[in-house]
Amino acid sequence: MATNFVDRVLLHVSAGKGGHGVASVKREKFKPLGGPDGGNGGRGGDVVLEVDTQVTTLLEYHHTPNRKATNGKPGAGDERNGADGEDLVLRVPEGTVVKDTRGEILADLVGDGVRFIVARGGRGGLGNKALSSPRRKAPGFALLGEPGDEFDVVLELKTLADVALIGFPSAGKSSLVSVMSAAKPKIADYPFTTLVPNLGVVTAGSERYTIADVPGLIPGASQGKGLGLEFLRHVERCSVLVHVVDCATLEPGRDPMTDLDVIEHELSEYVPDATLGGKPLAERTRIVVLNKADVPDALELAEFVKPDLEARGLEVHIVSAVAHRGLKELSFSLAKHVARARAEIERDTAPTRTVLRPKAVDDSGFTIKKEGPADEPVFRVVGERPTRWVRQTDFANDEAVGYLADRLARLGVEEALFKAGAVPGSTVVIGPADNAVVFDWEPTLQAGAELLGARGTDLRLDEGASRPTRSEKREDFHARKDAQREAREELWTERDAGVWTDDE
Repeated sequence: MATNFVDRVLLHVSAGKGGHGVASVKREKFKPLGGPDGGNGGRGGDVVLEVDTQVTTLLEYHHTPNRKATNGKPGAGDERNGADGEDLVLRVPEGTVVKDTRGEILADLVGDGVRFIVARGGRGGLGNKALSSPRRKAPGFALLGEPGDEFDVVLELKTLADVALIGFPSAGKSSLVSVMSAAKPKIADYPFTTLVPNLGVVTAGSERYTIADVPGLIPGASQGKGLGLEFLRHVERCSVLVHVVDCATLEPGRDPMTDLDVIEHELSEYVPDATLGGKPLAERTRIVVLNKADVPDALELAEFVKPDLEARGLEVHIVSAVAHRGLKELSFSLAKHVARARAEIERDTAPTRTVLRPKAVDDSGFTIKKEGPADEPVFRVVGERPTRWVRQTDFANDEAVGYLADRLARLGVEEALFKAGAVPGSTVVIGPADNAVVFDWEPTLQAGAELLGARGTDLRLDEGASRPTRSEKREDFHARKDAQREAREELWTERDAGVWTDDE
């Protein structure tokens, strides 16, 4: 491939980290402890892919594949929030497909200005001002900012065209594009002159469509031989495939029927993405163009094989790009097939509907997975909120750790651990496998407020029937006094009797 055209890159994207919140106490003259005033951290910047019709290649990302957005700024005292990180906008050509490293399609970017957030920035941490409440009037801690998304994605450029010209090298595909449209591709009399797909816009009556020449295919292209595999992906979106057959070739073993069979075999072997091109390549509309009819021997061969090709049910055109023969008929024929294909796509495309899937009312937002051997199990807490809370916790601050424990308890993590079979001292893991927090679980103890019962109730009021009366309290008081008097009288009796020794 030429160095000025790249249609597939592996891109490493890193979104910005969120800024840390700050723990600060307001201090003014005559008010040394004015309350918490720590600000929140700023949000990390996103990595955004945006379609730009002026961009035609992924070459920029081939040279610099590592891209990172800016981090959010930390908060400050006096309730000053940190600034958000700037989004990193990456311009990509129209028709770019975004995949993960497993090959799953994440986005198909079609349309000028279409944007896709490929990596989201981390949230900023809350300062102690935002964490204060009537119960926690002066928090001595703040939350940390979250890390942003970081992973590898694959960008593939798949040309947007209605018609694809395919065929052997030097079959005249670029010449057809140059005479049927305003495109000016490189044309020469040696194989593999075209190293990039060339696009042109053709107007035939009231129809306008785009036409692209795919660089020369050879036997074995679907398995990666030559340049075929690199450019077969540009055929996936095309609804009409035009076989351009060189009728003036002097290579041994080459003739129009053999060339057509070879290219048909490569199309049938190539497996496109079902979500991008619709029908398999071998099932799409195909037209045969017998080119170079300006050469007498080529014209004679074209007229000889045309009935055999039509017997296969193929539409055949005899043209000459040099002499401009048969181009008008070919242009209007392609316009008819493109219009029919567009109508089918519009008819088969279901209307876009917004589907709302609210969370279930009993959705706790996390799950407990029991892993490891039965005698020493590990309990993994999987959930978005617990993982985010762990990331935001400063484990060097005991108060922050206590706040995390309160949040997990309110979410129901402790109760779920009990049900899963966890006991005090069990190993509990929260977070992703590559960056998890591991600790020995100790259930939190109930404080006095929890022992009073539910809100609006007081367990002490239920004991009203057993509370002693005034007379019972008086009798108990006199009984204690009588016991004290008897103890003193016994002591004086022993002293008068001269008993002064201690029991040993």
